Amino acid sequence: MTDTTLRARLARPPILIAPGVYDPLTALIAEKAGFEALYVSGAAIAYTRLGRPDIGLVTMAEVLETVALIRDRVSAHLIVDADTGYGNALNVERTVRLLERAGANAIQIEDQKFPKRCGHLDDKTLISADEMAGKIRAATDARASTDTLIIARTDAVAVEGFDRAVARAALYRESGADVLFIEAPRERSELSRIGALRGKATPLMANMVEGGKTPILPANELQDIGFAIVIFPGAIVRVLAKAAEEFYGSLKSDGTTSAFRSRMFDFEALNDLIGTTQMLARGKRYETSDEPGQPNET
Repeated sequence: MTDTTLRARLARPPILIAPGVYDPLTALIAEKAGFEALYVSGAAIAYTRLGRPDIGLVTMAEVLETVALIRDRVSAHLIVDADTGYGNALNVERTVRLLERAGANAIQIEDQKFPKRCGHLDDKTLISADEMAGKIRAATDARASTDTLIIARTDAVAVEGFDRAVARAALYRESGADVLFIEAPRERSELSRIGALRGKATPLMANMVEGGKTPILPANELQDIGFAIVIFPGAIVRVLAKAAEEFYGSLKSDGTTSAFRSRMFDFEALNDLIGTTQMLARGKRYETSDEPGQPNET
């Protein structure tokens, strides 16, 4: 059963696993698999909607549309990657207002300069810690409900070193952040040191990126270290991209989909997944020859 609010869910174990999604179909499949929360990944949107890398090309309008479409399809908690907030503190205010109205339960903002880069790419640059603290205050002031969480991400590990990243996270917590996210620690010992911050009663988020800079740990180990949330933002795209590469190669060489039939939904199964029969039946409830305000024929 899904907790009423994401804040309430984070107040209890076990660790919350939030798989990355990028459209209503992936969100629907993830929710059907039993996940309580989904991570709307900016990187996954860039990969799939643009066919481009995660280097700040995705706009706020594109993320907003994606969130609205996903919220129309699923009821799970949505954790939304809002990159840098798409500008200064005033832009952050607008970003938070619009994403909250679209259905976001948590909004993540990072301290990179624009254009940002994926947290596991090199050559990132940062705004000052004070400017980021102001963005967090703007975000918390702009939200309509305190149940909408503000996640503060710092990319300082790769730029200023681990200790400065921890110091930035502490400042962001003091500025009102509800969840702290120190991106791309390079060693398990660094993950453990981040986990020690749990004594400050602010939930901590970890990011698992296959082939990225952070060691991949299972959720139960991250929970033992001290994390409350773990996200797998781009995993679904890597899975689907690999499958698509193999599928298109097979179709090109064989001229048929036969080799993949056991690895794909057929027409009926896909329609079962997305609820075609139920939706058509619901539509029939509104089919009537009687128009409002017109007498029935007898």
